[in-house]
Amino acid sequence: MPDGTPLEQTTRVAQALGAYLGQQPEVTNYQIYAGTSGPYNFNGLVRHYFLRRQPNQADIQVNLLSRHDRTAQSHEIARRLRPELDKIGEPFGARIKVAEVPPGPPVLQTLVAEVYGPDYKSQIELAAQIKKVFQQTPGVVDVDWYVEDPQTKYDLKVDLDKAALHGISPADVTRSLQVGLSGANAGLLHDPTSREDVPIEVRLARPDRSGIENLESIKLPTPSGGQIALQEVTNLQQSTIDTSVYRKNLQPVVYVTGDVAGGEESPVYAIMKMSDAIDKIKLPDGYAVKQYKGTTMPERTDRLSMKWDGEWHITVEVFRDLGLAFAAVLVLIYVLVVGWFRSFVTPLVIMAPIPLTLVGILPAHALMGAFFTATSMIGFIAGAGIIVRNSIILVDFIELRRSQGMSLEDAVVDAGAVRFRPMLLTAAAVVVGASVILFDPIFQGLALSLMAGEVASTVLSRMAVPVLYYLSQHRRAMKPAGEPAAATE
Repeated sequence: MPDGTPLEQTTRVAQALGAYLGQQPEVTNYQIYAGTSGPYNFNGLVRHYFLRRQPNQADIQVNLLSRHDRTAQSHEIARRLRPELDKIGEPFGARIKVAEVPPGPPVLQTLVAEVYGPDYKSQIELAAQIKKVFQQTPGVVDVDWYVEDPQTKYDLKVDLDKAALHGISPADVTRSLQVGLSGANAGLLHDPTSREDVPIEVRLARPDRSGIENLESIKLPTPSGGQIALQEVTNLQQSTIDTSVYRKNLQPVVYVTGDVAGGEESPVYAIMKMSDAIDKIKLPDGYAVKQYKGTTMPERTDRLSMKWDGEWHITVEVFRDLGLAFAAVLVLIYVLVVGWFRSFVTPLVIMAPIPLTLVGILPAHALMGAFFTATSMIGFIAGAGIIVRNSIILVDFIELRRSQGMSLEDAVVDAGAVRFRPMLLTAAAVVVGASVILFDPIFQGLALSLMAGEVASTVLSRMAVPVLYYLSQHRRAMKPAGEPAAATE
């Protein structure tokens, strides 16, 4: 809720949201934690939900039916409920985030824009414009920012002259306010029905301590036996509470967060759309906002800049590291095959089917409506070793037939026919083994890469490897014995 909202109002809105959730057939029950954090979980630890202590914050934990008792997955349920929850909370000014379990990578939010600059005021102004871009971009939901609303601070200064005329000391004023706001222990209630004595606390009712007007009307006792209102001996001064300033790497930063929902749920597409809109933002100094989309941080803060963080940062790091690992794997495979076949060309023929797996991997992801995730990349790398094994089987069998006196043409054809059965059995074993995780929301990409990549490579490498080997060895086989290479060329 907006900063400064009392706990009762926050609870009232949370109950309205809970009443709607309780009407859903997939929801078994829910718990509301208003003014405090819910039970600790991975979501709360990563996104700092466990720090919630303010009266304008509430957490609704929703428990669903077992996955065996419902047809829709939790992600589909969250997508369906989010628009209706926003409609309920909008009249109250509530900002609602639908956090799923598991939440995904350990990031603050799916979309995070970090705004840096020379002064905090200009950073907030730019962040407000970026937040508007988030709100206007289709598919971007749960938009929020880490900027606190201005809140009024009331200071009651004791008028020493007036207080002295009525015989009231500043300590009397402080004690009266402390009792009214925080309460004071007035003794113990000896209740025979209770195991222990019940403490008695004197405190103003919440309606009587929720406004400055009510506090100013508190009556203070005077030495003469009369009473005087608090406002008669104090002067009210208003100011603004200092807001929190977030820092990252010792630099002041303003966070703008959001999530993605709809047809394109990858943050890449949302960032591409918003980047163009952010480039059009006009700054007072006449320069454009520099956007950092990689893993580097802004080196200078004399100009306003923005860095994309969240899942995008994790995605860049993961695919960069996996890409380097894949390159290292290819080099190691090449070295091993060179050492075995004692040729620098044959390993290239053996490794040629590796990119052919994309012929099966990419269409399979499209047909299943799945994204090419980090687990998909892991499956692509793992499948490379299996694919190379099939190619080695073919090439080794060709060279075996040639050592037995068979011609190159006949050896190539014979290898494609004879060694197809073990290749097919290998592919079948991979498909059956990976099928058990095909519908897992996290490891689906791994299964698709292994299954589709292996099927495509098995079909294509059966023809590609023998043909490429024939083309690489044809001229050498046609060269007359004892003729130097220069004469052949």
